[in-house]
Amino acid sequence: MNFGSDNQSGASEQVLNAIIAANAGSSSSYGTDEWTHKAELLLAEIFETDLKAYFVTSGTAANCLALSCLVQPWDQIVCHDHAHILNDELTAPEMYTGGARLTGLDIDRPKLSQQALFEYLTTFEGHEPHTPQPRALSITQLSESGCAYSLEEIQELTSLAKKYDMNVHMDGARFANALISLNCSPADMTWKAGVDVLCLGASKNGALAAEAVIFFNKKLAKDFEYRRKRAGHLLSKGRLLGAQFCGWLEQNHWLDLATQSNAQARKLAQSIQSSRYSELAWPEQQANFGNEVFAFIDNAKIKELRNASAVFYEWPKRFLPTKDRSDATLVRLVVSFNTSDSELTQFENVLHSSK
Repeated sequence: MNFGSDNQSGASEQVLNAIIAANAGSSSSYGTDEWTHKAELLLAEIFETDLKAYFVTSGTAANCLALSCLVQPWDQIVCHDHAHILNDELTAPEMYTGGARLTGLDIDRPKLSQQALFEYLTTFEGHEPHTPQPRALSITQLSESGCAYSLEEIQELTSLAKKYDMNVHMDGARFANALISLNCSPADMTWKAGVDVLCLGASKNGALAAEAVIFFNKKLAKDFEYRRKRAGHLLSKGRLLGAQFCGWLEQNHWLDLATQSNAQARKLAQSIQSSRYSELAWPEQQANFGNEVFAFIDNAKIKELRNASAVFYEWPKRFLPTKDRSDATLVRLVVSFNTSDSELTQFENVLHSSK
């Protein structure tokens, strides 16, 4: 019963076959190969627009290199207080941007609200040149709390950001899961909603190690190739990244994988809702969630689940919803495309048992 992270799942057979095919023979190096070119064309077709795409191996590299193109070292990046770039990427954002400051908002909610951003920007008293100015907004889709921003919420946030001359970055580590949750097009959730650059994650959803930095505002990509090279993320055998994206994107494979993981997560959420030992942390958000389930589980039941070899993550206490639950612990359970029905059944049996 492994619900620890979708990073712990393997790669899909279709992606692995694409890598094997790209490995045959020789090909141009440093991303000038046919696989990388084809992957960029596929992305342009899927997102229904002209774009510039670059491929790297990690989400941290993707996010931080993208952000470095959106701000100056003396600027400020605004994000949700739970955001991965603020809490889980060490000081990589500061390093890659040359020192830009990250500011987190709205700690008590699972998503950044338009109201919180509005209040911050309208009350911000920038004492130039002494105070870093807000120049970029970062939205995580899915959010770190497993909830999807609706199209309306994204548009509200980006419209406000643009009003204050801010570029917009989207951390799409679980972009495909959010897309399935909202049942919308990739274009609707990104550039049509005001997003300038998307970091599209494939590693959590069936790839081996592949992330794409997609610039819809291509002017912002002007220096990206140099930044990627300087950072050591320009792979000599770049075709192995392009091949992963080709195998992942073709025949809507990426969406099939996300559909599977979302469906399994919904089963898990229903099991949690129906147990007297657990409850969903944000039940009002469950209409728009993907492959992550956040729940309060009784402390004694957590011990039983651990003894039954269930793997999951206890969420940091500072991110707890505003409720007192000394008898229970907030946990994150992540479902991947290869989470089996038997794992779900085993988890449910332990969770519902009355011993």
